[in-house]
Amino acid sequence: MGGAETPQLRIRLVFGKGRMIGPGKADLLDGIAETGSIAAAGRRMGMSYKRAWTLVETMNDMFAEPLVESARGGAQGGGARLTEAGVAILAAYRRLEAASVEAAAKEVAEITARIRVEE
Repeated sequence: MGGAETPQLRIRLVFGKGRMIGPGKADLLDGIAETGSIAAAGRRMGMSYKRAWTLVETMNDMFAEPLVESARGGAQGGGARLTEAGVAILAAYRRLEAASVEAAAKEVAEITARIRVEE
């Protein structure tokens, strides 16, 4: 027994039906912060423009304050940015991921050691 790919611990917080934040939404927020664009962030993740916008709208509706602000294109150019709430939520989620990985390391190693090696 033993010997497998490095496992990934993926954390999803579920607040109710359709109200959740997990790795995909966090990665989208990271992408928006890095590119200044919902469309570009979605493209980086291989998702459609419509899907990226739907996820942003879902997150903005889910929290007391919007996580992303956007401006339409035009003379000033469009774009998007994380709000103060968006920055705070993303940072808290990333800290939760890191703490979870650290807390679960022993159990993950125990489970991983029993993974069947594919030939």
